[in-house]
This record gives sequence, structure tokens and C-alpha cells, in this order.
Amino acid sequence: MTYTHTVTLALSYPNAVEHTKQALRDQGFGVLTEIDIRATFGAKLGPEAAESIGDYVILGACNPQLASKALAAEPELGALLPCNVIVRRGGNDLESIVQAIDPRTMVQLSDSTEVRDVAEDADTRLRAALDALSEVA
Repeated sequence: MTYTHTVTLALSYPNAVEHTKQALRDQGFGVLTEIDIRATFGAKLGPEAAESIGDYVILGACNPQLASKALAAEPELGALLPCNVIVRRGGNDLESIVQAIDPRTMVQLSDSTEVRDVAEDADTRLRAALDALSEVA
């Protein structure tokens, strides 16, 4: 079972992060959180752990209109928000990998039609953002 959508870009890591944020904005998502995994591992686990993970950021993306609909239908769905998008360095300095959660995977836990509709909409938007990134690189 796959639970992410993935694109590999011919972009450096810093460029991939910036282009990913823009592609998310273009689809109505804001980035609520940005977790620098390399820095976190370095601070908590030491430089070897940081080096082994390499450049890796988790962007907590949220579309307020979709989140509002989902939470109105099922308030406990907040435990599954925001939609995480990963940007990480690929095999070399000019390659990056972007992965977005498939929101439809998260709502397999729900029987709500409203939540499923929101997940479909979020999935369509996240895929559009990844498609736009593919066109940039």
C-alpha cells in the first residue's frame, strides 16, 4: 500500500523547498509548520544522525477551507491534520524528492461522506501541486 504521492525533481534541495512552498500556495495551502529533520536529529541525536538523514524537511500544509469542512464533519479528524509534505535531497546535489501524503489514506478511518469529499479535494490539490513541480524541473 502506498500512502504518498512522489515526484523526483532536477532541482537543488533549497530550490525544491521554495518551489514546493509556492506550488502548495498556488493550490490554496499554507505551510503551518516546517520541521528541519536534519537540524532536529543533529540537536537531539548528534551529527552522525543528522548526516545520515541529510537534508530533509517536513512541511505541514493546510488548506483552511478544506480543514474547516473536515473538522465540522468530524472534530477528531484534527489528529490527522495538517497534510504533511516532505522535501528531501535526492541522490545528488541537483536532485530532490517531494512526497505528499495521500489524504484518502487518512480518511479510511472515517465513514463520513463529507470527510471523504474533503480528502478527494485535498488529494486533487496536492497532486496538482506535485504536477506543477514536475513542470518546473
